[in-house]
Amino acid sequence: MSEESEESDLPNNNEVIKEEVSLQYHLYIFIFALIFYGSWVIPGICFFWYLLQVFLPYVLDVTNFFLIFIQLESLIAFLSMPLVLIGCYLLRLFFLGLSTKIFWKISEKTSPSKAGVIPRNIRSRAANYYHLRGFMIKYGKNTFTKGVFTWLSNWFFNFIGASKIGKGTTLEESVVNDKFIEIGKNCYLGVNSALGTHVVEGIFGNISYFKVKVGDNVTGATTNLIGPGSEIRDNSFLLPLACATKHSIAGKPPLINYYWGMPLRRIFRRKIMQYLGVSAKDLEKNENIQGYADKKLLKKLKAEEIIDNTHNKQHVVSKLPEDKINVNALTAKDLEVDFTTSSAISRVNIKVLAVYIPIFWLAGLVVSIFWYWYLSDENWAMILTFLPLALFGSIYFFIFACMLFSKLFLIFVNLIHKPKEGVFKAEIGDKDFEFWMFRTELKKMILWFMRYSPFPWLDVLAFKLIGVDMDTSSHLNDTWCDGEFIKFGRKNLIGQGANIMSSTVIGKYLIIKKVIFDDYVMVGAHTTIGPGTIIGKETIVGAISTTTFNQVLEPGWIYTGIPVTKFKPNKYAASRREILVKKDVDEARKYEVTHEVNIDEDKKELIKTENNNNVHDSS
Repeated sequence: MSEESEESDLPNNNEVIKEEVSLQYHLYIFIFALIFYGSWVIPGICFFWYLLQVFLPYVLDVTNFFLIFIQLESLIAFLSMPLVLIGCYLLRLFFLGLSTKIFWKISEKTSPSKAGVIPRNIRSRAANYYHLRGFMIKYGKNTFTKGVFTWLSNWFFNFIGASKIGKGTTLEESVVNDKFIEIGKNCYLGVNSALGTHVVEGIFGNISYFKVKVGDNVTGATTNLIGPGSEIRDNSFLLPLACATKHSIAGKPPLINYYWGMPLRRIFRRKIMQYLGVSAKDLEKNENIQGYADKKLLKKLKAEEIIDNTHNKQHVVSKLPEDKINVNALTAKDLEVDFTTSSAISRVNIKVLAVYIPIFWLAGLVVSIFWYWYLSDENWAMILTFLPLALFGSIYFFIFACMLFSKLFLIFVNLIHKPKEGVFKAEIGDKDFEFWMFRTELKKMILWFMRYSPFPWLDVLAFKLIGVDMDTSSHLNDTWCDGEFIKFGRKNLIGQGANIMSSTVIGKYLIIKKVIFDDYVMVGAHTTIGPGTIIGKETIVGAISTTTFNQVLEPGWIYTGIPVTKFKPNKYAASRREILVKKDVDEARKYEVTHEVNIDEDKKELIKTENNNNVHDSS
């Protein structure tokens, strides 16, 4: 072999190695099967023992239905069925956590989780187990966070060792928040707030994998994104869509700090006032807020307050002069906004458990009666023929029974304490706050069942039942939507991942204000609509945008941004659809071409074209 050919066989040090990621699907499926079946074996044995040894002889085999309520053994067996179902479900959650923990510990022993950059262009044990753990935790996470007893999700993450979450902390529904995070006590992270411990930088790029740390008494309003390696320190509050890039550090304890924007930046109490739209007079008159002591700021705000006559003469704060602030001279008093912690939410959940039990028991009783009737016929050919339909029907018997009994409880709760709009202290002891959480948990249960049923689009029935003013012409595509003080017009379309919030926790205030949509409103994906927002007819809100508190969007406009501002009039319906604008990338120019409009022949006269410049009235 020549010297030249030997050199050609040597690796080129300047060439980047690119190896395809090895996703070990066989291992994924094997571990999932063991976790899944491991969670069901013992609860299944317990349930079938009860079914065969107790329920069958004392209930199903009773010759006369009325004997069930006369014989003590039959009555106990009949009434205990729903409680046994709940007990077996909780037992199943425990074994799901135990099964996941076993495999999690094995994976950590083989290749421990470490902070750092994991090369994704070179196959390695670190990359393989990073992907494996990400897959392994998904089933348990979805079962807990999208199930009935969502507050047990903190126990799940702590128990298997994936994360460390402190007492009194509540994590609302999100696509992440499952591993390599450390959260302190008394924190609240709102809907779709993501603590992203990893970022994958391209197919053959790197994986930035760093722990995210959150201190005590931290509040995230909604859709807050915290990048890998970031640290949010004690007493920090994030407004909607406030996002921290990788390795950000925010918070200066013991001061109370407020942040918003992309990327994250600190704001002061004057900006908080502007965001909330609360004036000096509002604070003085608001009976829900006690002890507002900043007389100096009240006096200044009062002097600069104006009345906006275009929005129903609501008092707003605007055009406040910016002070030249010496950051080094700021004290705790300068940054104080008189908020108190909102961390009591998880403690309210325990109270809701007392209501869940009778709801599940009554719904389970309905299902038990159905199965008693179904199995009472001794024609096993018919029983087996219609068994799939019976199983399908029992799912919706249970769901609709839960909806009915939850609605009855809601009516009773609202008679005790009527829901109302306003600004409230988000703390234990404030009745408006506690009843708000109580109502929210009850309504969540209805939506969870309906959205994860075979026909999730039936969630419109659940929204209508729990108090949202809407009809079936509007669609919420996998959207988070509060269950009260929301009014939809006709033909509204809300994109995936959007948040429609008539209530939110900002720092240590609970704000509740009605949200109103007019007809033909469209909201883009991952957009947050804040409390008090009014959206006019035929208005579009672009994706990844947010409205501020009490913001009014005029009819017939397209809005976008954080917060949203007018982009351009919504004139698509009147535009010339036969004109296409093409872009020549190489020549860096645009040009127009004419193309036939794709519409039925008998409808072409109704649209505006080059040959017909008048828009005909279809009526």
